[in-house]
Amino acid sequence: MVRVQEGDDQAFSTLLDRHLSAIHAFAFRMLRNAEDAEDVAQDVFVRIWNKSGTYQPGRVQFTTWLHQVAHNLAVDRMRRSKLTVVDFDVDTLPSVGDGESGNRVEIVNRTLHALPERQRTALTLCTVQGLSARQASKVLGISVSALESLLSRARGTLRKVLKIQDRLQ
Repeated sequence: MVRVQEGDDQAFSTLLDRHLSAIHAFAFRMLRNAEDAEDVAQDVFVRIWNKSGTYQPGRVQFTTWLHQVAHNLAVDRMRRSKLTVVDFDVDTLPSVGDGESGNRVEIVNRTLHALPERQRTALTLCTVQGLSARQASKVLGISVSALESLLSRARGTLRKVLKIQDRLQ
């Protein structure tokens, strides 16, 4: 990133190669729309190039900063599009008997999407993106204990839904 700050195109290309797919996947999990995720991922790297001087090496890890930029842009996109996640209700999820595939991954993805935005983001950052609790708390701008609370609620909801689905099978 220091080389990017110095205007090194090759260093930026390397960053793009290393992180674009992870940022796109993160944006997709936040937005659940491939086109919006592509736009956000592209905007993230435009912002990284244009605002590289705002990154302070040693203050925060680059991947944490990168995910923070992606999170902020995804939230901005949701607000502009008026995309909000309504309160989660286990009963609103189709069960296996409703003609759905019953695929456990599909159930987890639908449940993840139905979680409140901050719970979904916390779970995605830590479980899917592989960030530590400390890194994820910095992305969200909250304490580690607040992040752990979000993770606990999100995981509890997932367990509850999976337990219900297992009983239905």
